[in-house]
This record gives sequence, structure tokens and C-alpha cells, in this order.
Amino acid sequence: MAVLGILFLLPFVWMLSSSFKPEGDVLTYPIEWIPQTWNAVENYREVWFGRSSFALYYWNSIKVTLLTTFVSTAFSCLAAYAFAKMTFKGRDLLFMLVLLTYMIPPQAIVVPQYLLFSSVGLVDSHLGLILLNSFSAFGTFMLRQFFLSINDSIIESAKIDGAGEFRIFFKIALPLVVPALATYSILRFIWTWNDYQNPLIFLRSEELYTIQIGIYQFADSHGAIYSLMMAAAVSSIIPLLIVFIIGQKQVIDGISLGGVKG
Repeated sequence: MAVLGILFLLPFVWMLSSSFKPEGDVLTYPIEWIPQTWNAVENYREVWFGRSSFALYYWNSIKVTLLTTFVSTAFSCLAAYAFAKMTFKGRDLLFMLVLLTYMIPPQAIVVPQYLLFSSVGLVDSHLGLILLNSFSAFGTFMLRQFFLSINDSIIESAKIDGAGEFRIFFKIALPLVVPALATYSILRFIWTWNDYQNPLIFLRSEELYTIQIGIYQFADSHGAIYSLMMAAAVSSIIPLLIVFIIGQKQVIDGISLGGVKG
């Protein structure tokens, strides 16, 4: 397992090492894992303050990713609670329809989505990009499983004491599924940050590009300069590492609880 772990880490180490080197040392063989000549300051300065708008792409990604994560988590949580703990006509049928949407490949609905968003003026806007990923069948299904684990007697007791549905949801149910919320939020953050297809299709203006499209634009404007491309790639994964380091305990707790419940 340790050997496999090291093998998986090697591409990342090469990327990090290459981002510190002058261009002439990037493709030398045997590989210099620790650069003999350091060019880190020049590489990262060119990425962040050079000809490209890398900082703008970065800010666009942070804005779109944070808003998408917040909206998607909120909607999924509300829908999951309704499907798990509320009784209304057609609930199970509606939940089955939600699950069926999860079976459809995203590529199959790109054209209808584009036509729909184009008709209401949401193409080439961050609002459209945020709405695209704000409704998740997976998030609804995942959080519903955790809400189902809450004993009904707790909710019935709260109703007897006069608590309404919103108070029960926010004061009783929500605190009991925090590990699941953290797990889904982190997954949604990673998926949105790494999303390449939707920004490529739905964004036209360069000032709206996210980091994934920005890196492609960066590589196109600078040519095949691997040291700069690796510096841009390393910069692009910093938020993912920060989010994972901060939330790893919650993710592990959420997966453990899911395993016990499963």
C-alpha cells in the first residue's frame, strides 16, 4: 500500500518540482526531483502577475464554487429532509423521479440545458453556471439516507411540544447530520472547482472564465512552457488542498457513519 501511495504521489511531486525549475531543466533525464537551479519566484510571478489574467480566473472560480456549494447544499438538504421526514401525496414517486435524473449522463442533457439557459439569458453568466450545479440528485439521495436515521420519536416529541417543521429542521434534524453536510459540501466544492465542461460550453467572455478554462487559455497564450504550466496547475489545486485539510475529519466521520448505516 505504501508503494502504491508513493506511485500515486509521483506525478504531483513532479508537477511541484517542475514549477520551481527553469524551463530548460524540466524535461531533463534522469529526473531532478529537487531542482539544482531554482526559478520558483520568476515562474509564479509570471503566472500571477504576467500577461494572462490568472488572478481574475482564480477569483471567478472561488466565487462560482463557493456560491454553488452553498446553494446546492441548502437545496439538497431541504429536499432530503422533505423526502425523509415529511408526508405528502406522491412523495415516493417524486423521489423516484429525482433518482432517475441521476441516471442520465450529463453529456446527454447539455444541448437542452444550453437552449433553455439561452432562452432566458443565462448563457455567458456566472449565475447560469451556478444554477447548473445547484440542484443535485446525488446530494438529495445522500442526505436523505442520513435524515432517515434520525429516530421519528425525536421529531414527534418536538411536534408535541409545539415546534413547527422549520424549527424541527433547523434546531433538531440539521445538527444531527453535520458530518454528512460537510462531506457533501466538500465533494460539491471539488466537483465544481474541477468542472471543465460547463464553463467551456456556457461561458463566452474571457473575463468570466474559471480557473480550468483559464489554465487552457494560459497554456495557449504562453505556448508549451511546462514550468509555467506546472506553476499554474499547482496554484489551481491550493484551494482543494486547503478544503480537504480543514474538512478531512468531517469527511471521514461522514463516510464512517454512512458505512455503519449502510
